[in-house]
Amino acid sequence: MTIKECYAALNGNYEEATLRLMNDKLIERFMLKFPADNSITILRDAIAAQDWATAFRGAHTLKGVAANLAFSQLQADASELTEQLRDCATPADPALVAKVEASYDQVIAAIREYEAQKQ
Repeated sequence: MTIKECYAALNGNYEEATLRLMNDKLIERFMLKFPADNSITILRDAIAAQDWATAFRGAHTLKGVAANLAFSQLQADASELTEQLRDCATPADPALVAKVEASYDQVIAAIREYEAQKQ
């Protein structure tokens, strides 16, 4: 699997990533660091605790990281959840949370597949 194929599998924009990061070596470097990012954990924990201000921060950070890496679908879904949580008082919409979780899981699965084929 190439990086371009990985981006297709995770519903990302390889061309945008290339414009931002300039080459496959840098794309790979940052893409492989993504699973260690704790934004999703912050988001999940905050939702479980019904801490909407922290949930907003987690969703906003996840959106930003996804945007920087051109993980388009995850960025769009996290953006939608971010806007829904922006007032830091509105409970998270379970349907939006499920969309973010599904997109996140798709990104992680594609990255893991890329890593496995690389070895």
